[in-house]
Amino acid sequence: MLLQLSQIIYYMKRIPSIISAGFLLFSFGNSLKAQTTNKINVVTTAVPFLRISPDARSGGMGELGLATSTDASSSFYNLAKTPFSQYNTGIGLTYTPWLQDLGLKDVYLLAASGYHKLSENEGLSASIRYFSLGNIQFTDYSGSELGVGRPRELAADLGYSRKLGEKLALGLAIRYIHSDLAAGYASNGNTYKPGNAVAADVSIFYNGVDAAGQGWRFGAAFSNLGTKIGYTNDATAKEYIPANFGIGASYTKAFDEQSKLSFGIDINKLLVPTAPVSQDNGGPVDSANLSEYHNQSVVSSWFKSFGNSAYALSGGLEYGYNDQFFFRAGYFYEGKNQGDRQYFTLGVGLKYNVIGLNFSYIIPSGSGVTRNPLSNTLRFGLVFDLDGPEATTQQ
Repeated sequence: MLLQLSQIIYYMKRIPSIISAGFLLFSFGNSLKAQTTNKINVVTTAVPFLRISPDARSGGMGELGLATSTDASSSFYNLAKTPFSQYNTGIGLTYTPWLQDLGLKDVYLLAASGYHKLSENEGLSASIRYFSLGNIQFTDYSGSELGVGRPRELAADLGYSRKLGEKLALGLAIRYIHSDLAAGYASNGNTYKPGNAVAADVSIFYNGVDAAGQGWRFGAAFSNLGTKIGYTNDATAKEYIPANFGIGASYTKAFDEQSKLSFGIDINKLLVPTAPVSQDNGGPVDSANLSEYHNQSVVSSWFKSFGNSAYALSGGLEYGYNDQFFFRAGYFYEGKNQGDRQYFTLGVGLKYNVIGLNFSYIIPSGSGVTRNPLSNTLRFGLVFDLDGPEATTQQ
């Protein structure tokens, strides 16, 4: 990995805000290189766990998910896919270890999602993500131990989707975000408290697949459009959550009734402005620029974000045989201002009757800022497809 665990702890002891511990566990290597070289100014956000792919199927296809076929985890990527499911009810569970390359065993993401179709044209969905950052030893500026904390974060969603026509659907979701990184910790007169935020997703999906299971799908989604989040009573110190805009397309080729090959691409743009940096390699940041960054409205920050290159590309494919055996592969590329991660993925899926198992693996690749925290990690997902056909083409 980028740093040894002892180096991370050493660095965390000297961070003015204990909140940075959460940011470090997500992308500590990217941020540290940006600060030390002053060449890359990585766009950072609060609650970065919302940027972790919470689905093993998508994880096997390079994090592809905006325009793929409907499944129980669709609400994490594009809620509008739900009305096109051949099943009336779907439930998904996924376990994602985090930073196992560093030997950490208590940092992980748990995700659960589900949907139920009210009719052929509309459906309801709900999901929850729980991110455990493990046990962290809090220290003061001098390195004196202040106790052990267990930072954790969660997001809970409720969504509604409806067809606007035979092939087009719209999805809307509301999200509650809770981030408890250092509740009760006091430093420089500030007592940190859990942060809370509310956000929304708006998505659209076009399903052009024919009765044989062949054709195009297109999707687009605005996600995490919501309030800033703060960990103190200082209203000027609130951080942006990872608002995002994504568009995607996929095509499915049906070779015969048993064999199908799907491939697609997603493009995601992080709608968060770039924070100001020091002009003299480590000196103080200009207070006027910092104040402008924190005080701009959320809506204006979305538009201002298009001035940076915080984007990511996902490309992947899925081969399915008899809707029971699935083989997946993909590639993920991230712009330098979003983290500069680049990696290949592999995945398999097995389905018997109403139960499905998905596994994904990130192939170790890259070094430095391109190294992924999920390298050498096997993700596991369990899916239940209920109340629907058992052996028909998935749409």
